[in-house]
Amino acid sequence: MYEYLKSLHLIFIITWFAGLFYIVRLFVYHAEAKQKPEPEQSILIKQYQLMQYRLWYIITWPSAVLASIFAFWMLLFTDIGSFWLTQSWMHVKLGFVFLLYLYHLKCHQIFLQLQKDEVKHTSSFFRLWNEGATIILFAVVFLVILKNAVNWIFGVIGIILFSVLLMLGYKFYKKVRQRNT
Repeated sequence: MYEYLKSLHLIFIITWFAGLFYIVRLFVYHAEAKQKPEPEQSILIKQYQLMQYRLWYIITWPSAVLASIFAFWMLLFTDIGSFWLTQSWMHVKLGFVFLLYLYHLKCHQIFLQLQKDEVKHTSSFFRLWNEGATIILFAVVFLVILKNAVNWIFGVIGIILFSVLLMLGYKFYKKVRQRNT
């Protein structure tokens, strides 16, 4: 039974992260659409709001809930789950899951604002915001695979450095693009 629960948990973790990654990309596009002239702006924003709505309520929220249900089921109602709860790496992982839910809830707040076409952040902010889920994903995967409460730090430091390089590359590309226009 545990292997079935773990498989379902993993499937919904994957779809949850896919939803989180894509929703923030839609936030980027929505913010950029605000800079477009009419009628292009209205057409794009209406389409992005529809895409955000469907993604958020049909994929992302259900995936988050189902991933959690299967996780609790594994941890609380199987023998091996009870064992995992005694491990320090699992405590750190659950801390990251808590951070993931905070990230998810902040995305929900932004989603609600954008549904009202209240754009309070720039597309650059959203590009950086998208790295939050990536950092949590890296930390959790390293924790689960290595089962060590300390070694995950190296993976997270690596993704943070990689993210910084990506952002620097993006800023450089933006300057080059502005200079050429």
